[in-house]
Amino acid sequence: MNKTIATALALGLVWSVCAAQGAGVRVQDPWLRATPPGATVAGGFLTLINDGSQPDRLVRVESPLAARVELHETRAEGGTMRMRALPGGLTVPAHGQVVLKPGSYHLMFIQPTQALAAGMQVQATLVFEHAGQVPVTFVVRPMGAR
Repeated sequence: MNKTIATALALGLVWSVCAAQGAGVRVQDPWLRATPPGATVAGGFLTLINDGSQPDRLVRVESPLAARVELHETRAEGGTMRMRALPGGLTVPAHGQVVLKPGSYHLMFIQPTQALAAGMQVQATLVFEHAGQVPVTFVVRPMGAR
């Protein structure tokens, strides 16, 4: 086998492994909560489902709507609800799911470029450690949505 064919086969194998890992990540029900004019943050929610045999990690989210998007967790500590950023990302277990919802894991769209009104659609890209970039369209729900 010559060197060109061997290289092509090796690259094909690497690509197929990466594609198999990436094929397992799905997104369900992405939504944002509407904001009043002048709001400096907007909450984003969705369900991440990993049908793959390896865990994956959501490492960042990008959106033209916001200066930046952060992964956050809210949890009770000593009777007080505390929110903290997750700079290391969020692991989605193999054959499992992670629900980002109010009062739990969620996305914070920091410094949105405009107020969010119910019915709007917002584009974003989820970036995973193995699956790579996954485009998502968030639907904006009313301010009191849960």
